[in-house]
Amino acid sequence: MTRRALLSAGLTLMLGASVVSTAGCGDRTSGGTGSDARPLVGVDYPRSDTDFWNSYIRYVPQVAGELNVELKTTNSQNDIANLISNAQTFMSQGVKGVVMAPQDTAAIAPTLSQLDSRKIPVVTIDTRPDTGKVFMVVRADNRSYGTKACQFLGTKLGGKGKVVMLQGGLDSINGRDRTEAFGECMRTQYPGITVFGEATDWKADVAATKLQTRFASDPDVRGVYMQSSFALSGTLQILKQRGLQVPPTDPKHVFVVSNDGIPEELAHIGKGLIDATVSQPADLYARYGVEYAKAAIEGRTFQPGPTDHGSTIIQVRDGLLEDQLPAPLVTLDGAPVAGQPTLKFDDRSLWGNNA
Repeated sequence: MTRRALLSAGLTLMLGASVVSTAGCGDRTSGGTGSDARPLVGVDYPRSDTDFWNSYIRYVPQVAGELNVELKTTNSQNDIANLISNAQTFMSQGVKGVVMAPQDTAAIAPTLSQLDSRKIPVVTIDTRPDTGKVFMVVRADNRSYGTKACQFLGTKLGGKGKVVMLQGGLDSINGRDRTEAFGECMRTQYPGITVFGEATDWKADVAATKLQTRFASDPDVRGVYMQSSFALSGTLQILKQRGLQVPPTDPKHVFVVSNDGIPEELAHIGKGLIDATVSQPADLYARYGVEYAKAAIEGRTFQPGPTDHGSTIIQVRDGLLEDQLPAPLVTLDGAPVAGQPTLKFDDRSLWGNNA
């Protein structure tokens, strides 16, 4: 069985277990009194303007079919007001659980409280709410994204030079985690590198404009960290316009590392147009988001510790658990970076190579 198949199958097997043998294990569950043979789960898609989230949207109904879960779906289009309204719709439709990915992780708190008061468990995908009760957070370690990107660029630049960090939205825990970790890593491990942080609010046009402006003032920039593939097209266009799409052996080469692991990124790594990405598991976000929602409806519970699907459940704060799924750094050759393992861009275990 392939690594990807093992990951996809892991939690399903775990949830089907009726006996707990190891105390403190992250896969530990306690049996519930599940009553719905085909539970109704509401899934709000956070946006549909990126390849990553469009891939997630395609995976969700596939997973729901495999798990015999009935779906109600909405799309909040990166707007917290839409998400709040969609949650009201779910409640009126009688859903038994909700899966959402709030992009504004502070403003969702009152909605979480309302869902909790109605005994409707919530699983959040990709983001962790700043406050409020959820059954499980399913995301990768976003601080590791920033650290891996930093180590890649720091190694390639030999610890010297200038890099641009195209930040996501700082109202999101993801944007903050990636930004803080990248900055800390650069300050402590590569103090000879100057970092220009550019806030973009996850908007492609803003990212392109700010990168263009930065190159105009600092034409010797030799590294770009995109906190998401939303900035991919604009970044490539700017590098092409400035005659900087040259091989890594050329002193003018600008090393580019992204986050997401979409098929287009992997193809661009193979062509030498970008150099690396951190692969977010869109397929596993869909699978474990729906599976944990079903588990919550059935009354099952979980504890911190390693899981049998290659991740670790951590306790973020009192009453809040997070299943941190693996998110590998992907490069052209798969050679270790700063002593850490990576995957080669054409590795078939990557969801982007199977989308």
